[in-house]
Amino acid sequence: MRAAARRVFRRRPPAAPGRFSLNRKSSLHGFIGLAPAPPWREYLLYLPRNFEALRRPPLVVCIHGCRQEPEDFAAGTRIARFADERGFAVLLPRQTRLANSERCWNWFDRRTAGGAGEAAIVAAQVREVIEKFGVHERRVYLAGLSSGGTLAATLALRTPELFAAVAIHSAVPAGSAFDAADAARVMGEGPRAGATDAIAAEARARSAAKARLPALVLHGAADRTVAPVNAVFLVRQFLLLNGIGDLPPGAALPPAHMRPFQPRSDYLMSEYYAGRRLAARYLSIPGLGHAWSGGDPAYAFFDDRHLDATQIVCDFFASHSRT
Repeated sequence: MRAAARRVFRRRPPAAPGRFSLNRKSSLHGFIGLAPAPPWREYLLYLPRNFEALRRPPLVVCIHGCRQEPEDFAAGTRIARFADERGFAVLLPRQTRLANSERCWNWFDRRTAGGAGEAAIVAAQVREVIEKFGVHERRVYLAGLSSGGTLAATLALRTPELFAAVAIHSAVPAGSAFDAADAARVMGEGPRAGATDAIAAEARARSAAKARLPALVLHGAADRTVAPVNAVFLVRQFLLLNGIGDLPPGAALPPAHMRPFQPRSDYLMSEYYAGRRLAARYLSIPGLGHAWSGGDPAYAFFDDRHLDATQIVCDFFASHSRT
């Protein structure tokens, strides 16, 4: 009886803690034209608490912005805490100073914009983690901030079959510039009308008109580094990718389904549907500058005075899987 009582009342062992590891992956197509950087990048991988007990966990890819490191991006977004609570792995690519002195991703490199270069390297990292850790192939998600957000948009357009959903924070559209000078112009003014639409239409055609990749676009209304008009062109790209054509010309969007965003009713979410399927959500955040909304302000480019973007992004991902 004493043995039976011990079995009933003994404490369960604590869940295994989450852990970070540093890895590196290369791609044969990973060379860029802007710098003599090697065709590989490091990446930080977070496996959540009690990972061994998870069956085919999801994967969230988080791409940092300029003047950031993946360790800082993980801490600022608090993504490990969400990973522990919700049971997903996190892949955080690292930009090297050999490729960009400010650690920006070279989204304006022609090879990267075309799906090679740094886009190919990150795609190779994603495939490696899927294979090594038994990730659910239909539940791979992609998020990025600033230059990392534009790289995320590029990956989504060039390899839509790899991801179930994408979240883009404070970024410019994929393929909106092809050199540093033009990149600065786009950040300040937005892309030239029609150019970024053509890239999205091409991506739709390459998928035999079958691409289904919903996007969440977040942007601060007070962003003075990346003009908020860029968010409109990003939304347009994902409407086109998801099969919504006949868009109004220029920096305009078709009529949206508008709903209050909880818990703050003064925030309005714009939603766009291809039939009954969500194609894109767009949330403009009043008063937010060039920063991840709701992050830890101890780290650069995070602002805790606004909505928690990490929670918004994780909730968005949780409602989508690739069909």
